[in-house]
Amino acid sequence: MSENVELSTLNLRYEGYRLRDDVGEARVLASIAERGIEEPLEGVDTPDDRFLLNGFKRRRSAEKLGLHYVPYVSLGEEEASGIVALMRAAPNKSLQILEQAKFVVELLTIHGLSVADVAESLSRSKSWVCMRRNLIDEMSEVIQRILFRGTFPVYSYMYTLRPFMRMNRVTTNALEQFIQLVADKRLSVRDIELLADGYFRGPDSLRAAIAEGKLNWSLDQMKNVPDDLEGCSDFERVLLKELQSLRKSMQRVVLKCHDRRLASRPFYAQANLLTAGLLSNLDTFKERIKEFHDRSGQM
Repeated sequence: MSENVELSTLNLRYEGYRLRDDVGEARVLASIAERGIEEPLEGVDTPDDRFLLNGFKRRRSAEKLGLHYVPYVSLGEEEASGIVALMRAAPNKSLQILEQAKFVVELLTIHGLSVADVAESLSRSKSWVCMRRNLIDEMSEVIQRILFRGTFPVYSYMYTLRPFMRMNRVTTNALEQFIQLVADKRLSVRDIELLADGYFRGPDSLRAAIAEGKLNWSLDQMKNVPDDLEGCSDFERVLLKELQSLRKSMQRVVLKCHDRRLASRPFYAQANLLTAGLLSNLDTFKERIKEFHDRSGQM
């Protein structure tokens, strides 16, 4: 059963664990202004304080509208049990993967639960828990603040920068610098992908332009390169397509190599033979590609 509680009694310690979404929050504000708060906020009532866990958009909207009381439901008397209850209801509460990861780390570090304890409490596998813990561990505090503040798309971090970092050994510091350069610029996912490609793979001049904040100029330079260059021979067009396909294949292979579903002995026997062949040609391939990259940058 919900109860009405004073807005000022809600402890906002976990506000930074939830992703900001200004567009979504504007819709919530309009809805509350018209119909009031229809879904109670959720938290835990410990002996020390009342900690809000879910409903931060509603709370901020209520504050903007001058409301002093909000409907509220307690998920328990302990923070850990309340977090578990919230995460078990995540399919209905739309808890995003970074929010799940943040709460998982909270359970593992602050509340002292083991990986097995968290997995059992949430009815998840240990690998599910470890993946979310590692997701937070590999992020700097700066990157976390930017992502949770909602000024850089989580999708771009997860599916453009994170795989790119693993494949190219991009450091966390370099990733942090790039995110700071493009955060809060209202760029599309596609534009961020292009800029990341130019910043980490492009020539020094393009990287310098992005670092100087010349984002529109850099995007124009990259977008003005057509997929099929006029004047290319048939042989050149074939090589361009092969290079594009190779890049995509490398990204897919890097991501799949650590997949938990890789378990059978027949698979590993075949994979060992294939990777041995790849490794035997790796030095030659790297040398030839580097030479080709340098030469193409001078044309």
